[in-house]
Amino acid sequence: MARLLAIDFGTKRTGIAITDEMQIIASGLTTVLTKDLISFLKDYVAEENVELIIIGEPKQKDGTHSDVEECIKNFIIKLVKIFPTLRVERMDERFTSKIAFNTMIESGLSKKKRQNKSLIDQISATIILQDYLNRKQ
Repeated sequence: MARLLAIDFGTKRTGIAITDEMQIIASGLTTVLTKDLISFLKDYVAEENVELIIIGEPKQKDGTHSDVEECIKNFIIKLVKIFPTLRVERMDERFTSKIAFNTMIESGLSKKKRQNKSLIDQISATIILQDYLNRKQ
């Protein structure tokens, strides 16, 4: 089997999570500057067998799309051109940042580490991916 990769897209930073090859466990991979995201993905996909990219779909509480949605749509257009054989799906990411922050508190991370926005982005991507895996079962 191939890996699944999830993206918590942000205008500045993007969190990335990945599954194992059996698609059982979601793990945080890294956070990259969004301007470097395509380059990172080219390198990663060249090294690893990835069959699907799940991209978070940020929505407001009322279900409308957030402001970053237009940037995400443009990113997906580029992604599909670069990786025409790679499937792309969207996953609702409402509250993932809040869940990520609460997870950091529950795991006992210090206040200083909880202020690390890159870590929050990576954990958010992991939550998106784990939610996808849970719905797939």
